[in-house]
Amino acid sequence: MMDVAVIGAGPAGTWTAYCLAQRGARVVLIDPSHPREKPCGGGVTARALALVSAAISIDALPSTIVRSARFIDSTGARGAVVPLEQPAVEFPPDLIVASRTEFDAALVNAARDIGVELLPSRVRDVEPAARGFTVRTDAGPRAARFIVGADGATSIVRRRLAAPFRRDQLSIATGFFAHGQSGDEIVVEFTADPAGYLWSFPRPSHLAIGMCAQADAGVPAAALRGRVAEWMRANRLAPKARLEPYSWPIPSLSADDFQELDIGGSGWFLTGDAAGLVDPITREGIHFALLSGAWAAEAIASGHPYAPYVYSDRVRAEIGSELARAARFKSAFFDGPIAASLVEALAASGAIRSVMADLIAGRQRYDTLKWRLLGTFEIGLALKIGRRYLTM
Repeated sequence: MMDVAVIGAGPAGTWTAYCLAQRGARVVLIDPSHPREKPCGGGVTARALALVSAAISIDALPSTIVRSARFIDSTGARGAVVPLEQPAVEFPPDLIVASRTEFDAALVNAARDIGVELLPSRVRDVEPAARGFTVRTDAGPRAARFIVGADGATSIVRRRLAAPFRRDQLSIATGFFAHGQSGDEIVVEFTADPAGYLWSFPRPSHLAIGMCAQADAGVPAAALRGRVAEWMRANRLAPKARLEPYSWPIPSLSADDFQELDIGGSGWFLTGDAAGLVDPITREGIHFALLSGAWAAEAIASGHPYAPYVYSDRVRAEIGSELARAARFKSAFFDGPIAASLVEALAASGAIRSVMADLIAGRQRYDTLKWRLLGTFEIGLALKIGRRYLTM
């Protein structure tokens, strides 16, 4: 029987463990704190929900169905609302915002129900051994033939067996949980200085409001959080809510980084955030976390002697190539004049709103984005984005 240690019980790790247990592996899932609320927007797209719908009851999951997205122009007073709901489609919705505690707990419970052992302990070190690895935890050492690092941007598996993310490969998400207020609309404003965006996402019991910017932009988390507070006041977001501050690192790789992903070696695999699989524009990572977890489990179960390298090649080809395109588009979205043109086009054009709705829901791929924009006859916007994309 395969012995696998999965470190990290977020969506990437838990789904890896679930898929392995389905294939008969003996799996220990190690994490001291999951399930827990995570400082992120929490949006889960229809394509992510489809991956796990056979394992957990989506309609029983505490969540908010997002009906619309409101985009604000940081250079002026214009705004645009993009409807996300598709009346002809009852399920799955385009986008839900889930309680991460409940979503992660549902995945953990599904994994435990099919035999995954949950070890609530902190991992202190990972060491190669004669027949695999020794995982040193606060509860004592555990041996495993294979190890999966699903422990986020600061992954100890990545640090020990590959290389930690550089500062220029990380972004900082910081802001507030605004308790006692919610809704059915997300609010987004792209910013040029620092390059990033502000957001408000409605969760079942609170709003997750924050800002994301590159860690090497030279702006400390406290200053970013101050920008969030100003933005909340200016847009009258959660004026009477109890605010709980948060900060969290998120991988934010370049196009070259995605083409050179080092996410597997002799007996070890990285998935989700630990692998850097986050959209550089939206910072959405749950879909890629689940997909990479399923592929890592498939590779391990295959028994192929070069399974980690087969897995790495597949991720680079099928996920990395798409995220590399997003990385090339990134500066266009955060360029002030282009972002202003985008908001203006969203306000004026139903076709552009349809493109943006599909981008938010994960249906619109970056490899066809420019040509679809051209097809809407918003030629100026498409050429602005296209020129920025082609010059990088």
